[in-house]
Amino acid sequence: MIHAAKKTLEEAGEHSTVDERAAIEAAISEAEEAMKGEDKDAIEAATAKITEATGPVAQKMYAAQEAAGADAAGAGAADAEASADEGDVVDAEFEEVKDDAKP
Repeated sequence: MIHAAKKTLEEAGEHSTVDERAAIEAAISEAEEAMKGEDKDAIEAATAKITEATGPVAQKMYAAQEAAGADAAGAGAADAEASADEGDVVDAEFEEVKDDAKP
């Protein structure tokens, strides 16, 4: 969980505010401290804080990815439409001939 939060923090870039980054960093620090001990409740509480801190940032990242995917899909459809109008396309069948006399 700590590793995933650190990775989210690295990948967040423009998707996170200074406050969100600070909250994630604080939650990571708290989780690392909790992991040094053996208090199960403290570890679970720290895990919950990481989840709460990274959730909004992850949602922003996924929304940005979906928007980028939609833009790419729109561009791909336009490219496919343009290539369909090119003409001079030959659709042919072929048969593979195997040479059995290979040494």
